[in-house]
Amino acid sequence: TLTAPAPFADERSCQCQAPHEKLTIAQARLGTPADRPVRVYADGIFDLFHSGHARALMQAKTLFPNSYLLVGVCSDDLTHKFKGFTVMNETERYEALRHCRYVDEVIRDAPWTLTPEFLEKHKIDFVAHDDIPYSSAGSDDVYKHIKEAGMFVPTQRTEGISTSDIITRIVRDYDVYARRNLQRGYTAKQLNVSFINEKKYRFQNQVDKMKEKVKNVEEKSKEFVYKVEEKSHDLIQKWEEKSREFIGNFLELFGPDGAWKQMFQERSGRMLQAFSPRQSPSSSPTRGRSPSRSPSPPWVFNKASPPSSPKAASASLSSMSEGDEDEK
Repeated sequence: TLTAPAPFADERSCQCQAPHEKLTIAQARLGTPADRPVRVYADGIFDLFHSGHARALMQAKTLFPNSYLLVGVCSDDLTHKFKGFTVMNETERYEALRHCRYVDEVIRDAPWTLTPEFLEKHKIDFVAHDDIPYSSAGSDDVYKHIKEAGMFVPTQRTEGISTSDIITRIVRDYDVYARRNLQRGYTAKQLNVSFINEKKYRFQNQVDKMKEKVKNVEEKSKEFVYKVEEKSHDLIQKWEEKSREFIGNFLELFGPDGAWKQMFQERSGRMLQAFSPRQSPSSSPTRGRSPSRSPSPPWVFNKASPPSSPKAASASLSSMSEGDEDEK
């Protein structure tokens, strides 16, 4: 596990103590002893260090089973002379390489063209780079003599990303980045922006803020409307459920076979039973009287022979009273 950045070559001596015998590519691919790793060298500018650089270094590191990767980085003076202006200075580019996981050692102020003396000094076995001819410094291919010596091992370029592509994006979207950095507190002088452009960018930033506020209000209003619709839908659904429940309870109570009808029938039966006369018992106990005479109330007259005169009526009343006395 790597826990520290790669060392600089000028701060340490070469760690390869074994005799540096020349290797062929076939011998290197078969594997070498642990104390004799294959020393692979890769160089470049590595400005705006990106994944394309890292993938090239990964390929250089894994060319052979046992390898030690040295990476040479050219200085600012040499780069500006032969290639052009860089975004990152040499110190930043050195540090970027030191923190790549595939790099074992970084060589600062690397030469533009590799000399036999440089290869011997760092005990380099092979040089890794993409196979496209690199014309520079008055040469059609700066790696031509390395290829002729059988020390060149090609790597594959990563399509779709390069330092030039990244710079092109920045130049294309210059206004956007200038406005963003002005908004973050950078001055027009730091960004090399004229007074008129500064005012224009600041006005555009204000317009963008207003657009963002309007957009936020629209989104919030849409969210509010959505919540209201969702709430109303829930209320309608609950109202429908309650109405069904109410109708079911009403029918259960007042329907054709509901509880109210049964209760009404029960109460009606009780009232009819209360108002209807009771039947007299079939046998009743007799008093201790003479069986020949049945008492009759004194006011009951004999319907067969009504009194013909008041005297006769008084006579009949007197005879009834006498009869009562006899009973007593």
